[in-house]
Parts: sequence; structure tokens; C-alpha cells
Amino acid sequence: DLIESEIQIGQKEILGQPVKINLANLNTGHLVYLVDHPVFSARQGNPYIGPDGNNWHDNPDRYGLFCRAVVALSTGLFGDAWKPDIIHSNDWQTGLIPALLSESSSPKNIFTIHNLAYQGVFDRPTFERLGLPWSLWRPDALEYWGNMSFMKAGIVFSEFVTTVSKTYAQEIQSPEFGYGLDGLLHHKQNRLKGILNGIGEDWNPQTDPMLENPFSTEDMTGKAIIKENIQREFGLTIDGNIPLITYVGRLVEQKGIDLLIQAIETLGGTQVQFAILGAGEHRFEHALRSLAAKNPDRIAVVIGYDEKLAHRLEAAGDAFIMPSRFEPCGLNQMYSLRYGTLPIVHRVGGLADTVSHITPESIKDGSASGIVIDHLDVSAIHWAIGYFMEIYKDRNLYRKIQRQGMQKDFGWITSAKEYKKIYSAALKGQTYDESSQHEH
Repeated sequence: DLIESEIQIGQKEILGQPVKINLANLNTGHLVYLVDHPVFSARQGNPYIGPDGNNWHDNPDRYGLFCRAVVALSTGLFGDAWKPDIIHSNDWQTGLIPALLSESSSPKNIFTIHNLAYQGVFDRPTFERLGLPWSLWRPDALEYWGNMSFMKAGIVFSEFVTTVSKTYAQEIQSPEFGYGLDGLLHHKQNRLKGILNGIGEDWNPQTDPMLENPFSTEDMTGKAIIKENIQREFGLTIDGNIPLITYVGRLVEQKGIDLLIQAIETLGGTQVQFAILGAGEHRFEHALRSLAAKNPDRIAVVIGYDEKLAHRLEAAGDAFIMPSRFEPCGLNQMYSLRYGTLPIVHRVGGLADTVSHITPESIKDGSASGIVIDHLDVSAIHWAIGYFMEIYKDRNLYRKIQRQGMQKDFGWITSAKEYKKIYSAALKGQTYDESSQHEH
């Protein structure tokens, strides 16, 4: 939908494969260079995993090819006159780009870690097959305990490393969240910056085309109607006074879904409903289906992903639960706040940076926006649900906190300014702090 026109501007053999570079004109007025090869475009599934939910077996070769194509384009090997001043790479899939450009003074490299748990670690034969220079096979480069790491390459060879929240930038310097790269990241701490992801303007309850009834802080009637519709569609008891807790996300241990399942199982006859949308590990899918079958009037589960339903569940919920073990940024808690749905979260990563725990002090100063769990386990989830229900019963307090959350600004403008400072510092050979001082 974004692309208005697309032309091929060059073709080159890379790692024995014919790779095309296309130039696309977007309807936003931007030009985008696209790397075109069947290993990217001629497959079902998504760029990372196949239809069976498993990683593509040739992922290191696919992303090695992509990285080399980007390097070739940025150094003029496709013959195009344009060359970037900065390459901003993201996650392990693009980690080889800074390494392959390490001998060149330009372009400058920025590398963003979205999730350090996925590091792109492959064996030595893969390193050889990708035709990488042997000068990169060393402990202070790509070599990683006898293997190679794409993620490590991106970290080592970039002028700046960013991640997607301030708290996560601190967490990944610790053994608990560093996955073996904490020492390297701590060493690079002066060039490591946490910048919170923003959320798109399409997540707006007043204008969201996926909602059957718009609503705002001035008139919340539409939210109540969407909740009633969800209760009816899912066979839950139709009662606006019964609190509805929603969940949208992957059904994996990182998201704490195992703890949430145990918590729901042991809630007993508590008057609360759950509507859950997600896909992931089969054991969790099976457990959730079983829970819903035993409690059809208060637990609804949809296995899979549906964008429209995700928007509607964000809008329908009285609370949205995210008991993640770790969460680099998280977006759903910000969507929830914007949609007047009180987030229940674990104090990690971006969740800690975006949700302010409800206390007498935070209620008084107007910052209260959700319930934050300090030490995650089943009993803590029980406590959080109980605390939410207490707040929900006090409708005046609940509505006050709802409105405070809806008025918070999580747009991209603030984050974009931070990235601009990083880019400026990289081009000038400064630290982030030096660049910030210069701007002021």
C-alpha cells in the first residue's frame, strides 16, 4: 500500500547469488532502496520464521546476503550516486553490516538491540561459508565461545548502540539480562543509550477504524459498548460491572504466560473475566483452551493473531495484563494507556519506564497509571489482580486513573529527537552528552 512506484537500479552477484536493488517511491514522499532476492520475497511465513513456526534453516545465509547487499549499496558498488552518511542497523539479522564496514570511515554505524535474547549465533563453518574476512574471527570481533555472533558484531563495530528503553539499557549490562554479552555492553556503556519506542498515531480510540465505537476522555460510552460486544461474541457473561482483563501477545515463557495460566487456574470464584489473544508454544495454547472450556462464561481464548481483534481487546478491557519476565520495550502497555485500559505489568524494561504504580502519592500527584509488580510469581499476579479489582470498585478513582493514562504522550516525536542527537554525535565523532550540550 505504501509503494507508489518501484524500479530496478542494479544487479550484482553476492555470495554467488544474483541480488537486485530496487528503488521505491513511497506515498509519504520518501525514497527506499529494497534488496530483492527470492530468499526474502518468494516464501510463505514471515522474514524470520516459516509457516511451521520454526526459524528458516538458512537464516544465517539469508541475512549474510542481505548485509553484504546493504554494504555494497552503501559503498557505491551498485553504481548509484547516493551514499548514506549513517547506517542504522537493527538486531542480529543486520549485525554483520557494521563489521563489514569496519575498515571504512564512512558511513557511520548505529546499532539497535530490540531483544538481546536472540543473538544470531552460528558455527565456524557458517562463518567460512559467508566468506567473512578471517581478521574478524577473534574474541574482540565476531568470535563467540568457538562460534560467531551476528549480534556481537553489531555491538562491537558500531559508533553507538541503542536499545528500546532506558531500563533495558541498564538491565542488559547485568548477567541476568545480558545473555553473555553483559561485559561487552558494560564496557560500551558510554556509547549505549536507551531510547523508548514510540507508538503510532493510528492507535487512537477517537479515530481507530478497527473500533466499532470511538471514544475519548470526554465520552467513554464507546468503550463500554465495545466491552459488551466482546463479552457477547466470546460467550462471556454480559455484565458491564464484571471487570474484563485482556491479554494480547506471544504465548511463550518470556511473556510470563505460564504464570498467568497458573494464576487464573487458582483464582477460584473471583468475579473477573479474561479475554486472551495469542499464539506460541503448544503447551500454553492447550492449557488456555482447556481453561476456557472449563470456564466458558469468564475465560475466552483465541489462538492466532488478528489485528482488528487486537485493537478491540485493547479497547474493551478494564485492565491489560503483561507479566513479562523481561520486556525490552513493550508496546501493548502504551496502547492500553491510550485506550483507557489499566496496565498490570512487571517492573522490567520498558514496562518500568512507562507505567507508574498506583499509590496514594502517585494518585495525588497525577502520575498513577497502572499496577506494577516488583517480584514476579503466581502470588504476585493474584495480588495485582486483587488490587486492580479494589481500584475498579471505586469508579471515581478508576476513571481518574484511566483519564490520566489516556493523556500520556508516547508518540515518536520525543524518541526521534533522541535519535537525531545520536546521529549528530556519530557524524561529529562526539559522545551523546557532548552532542546534547552542543544543541543546548
